[in-house]
Amino acid sequence: MPLDPRRLRPTELTQLINSSSFGEVTSDRQLRRHRRRAGRTIGDGDTVDLFRYAAWLTKQHCESLDDSDCSGAREAKLKWSRQQTRLRQEIGDIPAVVNPERKEAACDDFRKFCETYFSELFYLPWSKDHYNVIEKIERAVCSGGLFAVAMPRGSGKTALCQVACIWAALTGRTQFVTLIAASAERAEDLLENIKVWLETNELLLEDFPEVVYPIRALERIVHRQKGQKYHDEPTRVEWLTDKIVLPYIKGSVASGVVISCSGLKGSDIRGQNHARPDGKVVRPDLVMIDDPQTTESAWSPSQSKRREAILAGDVLGMAGPGMMIAGLMACTVIRPGDMADSILDRETHPDWQGQRTKMVYSFPNNKKLWEQYGDIRSDSIRNHGDISAATEFYIANRAAMDEGAEVAWPQRFNRNEVSAVQNAMNLRFRDEAAFFAEYQNEPVIETLGEEMLTPEFIANKTNGYERGALAIGVNHLTAFIDIQQKVLYWLVCGWADGFTGYVVDYGTWPKQVREYFKLNEVRITLQMEMPGAGLEGQIYHGLDQLTGELLAQKYFRDDGAQLYIDKCLIDANWGQSTEVVYQFCRQSELSARLLPSHGRYVGASSTPFSEYRRQPGEIAGLHWRMPSIQGKRKIRHLLVDINYWKSFVHTRLGVAMGDRGCLSLFGRSAEKHRLIADHLTGEFKTRTLARGQTVDEWKIKAGSPDNHWFDCLVGCAAAASMLGVSLKAVGGNNERFQRKRIRLSDIQKQKRGWV
Repeated sequence: MPLDPRRLRPTELTQLINSSSFGEVTSDRQLRRHRRRAGRTIGDGDTVDLFRYAAWLTKQHCESLDDSDCSGAREAKLKWSRQQTRLRQEIGDIPAVVNPERKEAACDDFRKFCETYFSELFYLPWSKDHYNVIEKIERAVCSGGLFAVAMPRGSGKTALCQVACIWAALTGRTQFVTLIAASAERAEDLLENIKVWLETNELLLEDFPEVVYPIRALERIVHRQKGQKYHDEPTRVEWLTDKIVLPYIKGSVASGVVISCSGLKGSDIRGQNHARPDGKVVRPDLVMIDDPQTTESAWSPSQSKRREAILAGDVLGMAGPGMMIAGLMACTVIRPGDMADSILDRETHPDWQGQRTKMVYSFPNNKKLWEQYGDIRSDSIRNHGDISAATEFYIANRAAMDEGAEVAWPQRFNRNEVSAVQNAMNLRFRDEAAFFAEYQNEPVIETLGEEMLTPEFIANKTNGYERGALAIGVNHLTAFIDIQQKVLYWLVCGWADGFTGYVVDYGTWPKQVREYFKLNEVRITLQMEMPGAGLEGQIYHGLDQLTGELLAQKYFRDDGAQLYIDKCLIDANWGQSTEVVYQFCRQSELSARLLPSHGRYVGASSTPFSEYRRQPGEIAGLHWRMPSIQGKRKIRHLLVDINYWKSFVHTRLGVAMGDRGCLSLFGRSAEKHRLIADHLTGEFKTRTLARGQTVDEWKIKAGSPDNHWFDCLVGCAAAASMLGVSLKAVGGNNERFQRKRIRLSDIQKQKRGWV
């Protein structure tokens, strides 16, 4: 059986070693001594591993060598290690430029540089505004000067600033460029993009190898930057989080160019400098500022002023005493009077040569079609989660809807859109205030509405009348039904002269058991009342039952007079309810007292109802319009300026009890009205100024509380205006009910020629 060298008995090992040509080398006694010293490192106690025993003997031999022999071995090893380090540090010869003509053309023209080396970033055709900004960047880099340009959100201004830093550095037109953003974190993110492009852009490697090749040689291992050499000379490249220094390569115009980044409020914005190997100290001579403010700072006048001071002092002083710094600031106006808005004002900051660009320079003429589009868009999003139905409507009417429109960038639109005009109008419909600020650079002025009523105040504003009972001055009763998927909210209000109002009754259909509930907590639903029907059928059935109950109800005044509801408006804005509301109002036996209603959000930047051109057959009143019968619906409908009427109702609720124009709740118990009080205070108003007009714009409070009875009360007030109820202080309420009286005798005189 062959011996296993890894498991030899001591006698076998002694015999094996002594059988060599060297004769007797060891003995059993010496082996026992070695085994005691080495322990289990050379065996398991019973057997010995020949290989491990040989390694142990070698180690013992090395340790027994004198110091002179060891130092020589270490020196040889260190020499070899240094040689390997030098080989790793040396980047070797730099490749030749692949396309000198392409490089020369791009160095002379910034637009050409963008199109050549960053075609994937700038993949859409340029707009006229882009050409203007590119020209300003070239002037700032090549000739100097300060330029501030406000561009719409998403126009590529950030990318232009980043690429401009690269262009200025690679062409040697700057020795030190600083990229500034609103915060240090944001600035570092922008610089990181520049680093990635320099590391990965193949075309830049082909045409600017003197810069890109040494950077590639780092292989993203930062500690290599200190030792990197080119022909035994340090490249002195720096690759840091907030600063990069391009490699020193003989013959390169970009040698030692610095690109740094900083937040506008960062402490490191002062005193930036860089010492070059020739002894010269360079400071920033070019600054690229991208969106220097945050939303928070824009809303704070003190923060905006502070940032202006930093810009005027710290930033413009970065070049050092007696030196001028050039720069471009690409910004977006967020709020009136914010930092960007102030810098762009050539009266207060003429040095920056401010210019504002817009997404839309002229809006479409056909407002009516766009209103229809807005309704279809809202319904399509609610029902299908997209705007496909609105896009189909736009395609069918595009020629008429585009008439008069002029957009800055015709190629800017999303995949689910067909034109830049549609894209702009979608952004406006989504949030009008944000659109005019961030896309038009014409922000509306908003101040939080003063004297907003509290739920406690409203709940306690009771008039003492029983539910359904009327005060002696009530001449008209109006009702409004707000449609939701689960229930119908309704409210009945009585009106006296001077718009004194009394909330007579309110509730939901189906009726809920609990006194306090939210819409998402409703337990008794329309579906439970009509389990076999679809949503439209459930709504139709609910309207039929509810209007039958409300409009048949008799209401008695204190003097014994009997009144019925004169007019009942039904919300036709909600999702799939629009067509079913029209169908119901047309087919109902009570159709004479029913009317579909559409709320219109008329903001400060919108066209007021008073400026609409009256169409034949149209009836108009105080911030409401009733268009003539058109299309297949064969029934009139009402359009209501909800911002105006919400402010009107809010004011009426704030009028003291007993005063003319006061609006109050029935009963005596505030606890009974806790739920409706929350609905009536579910929104807040902001005083908004835009395009020369001031409007109170109403918005849902944070958390999206229920506001459905507020909508009902607003609809009741608008219906009262239709019936001729007016507040004399307002004036000009309703032409329909203010016609001059004509005597029959006067008509007869005219016929006979006496007059």
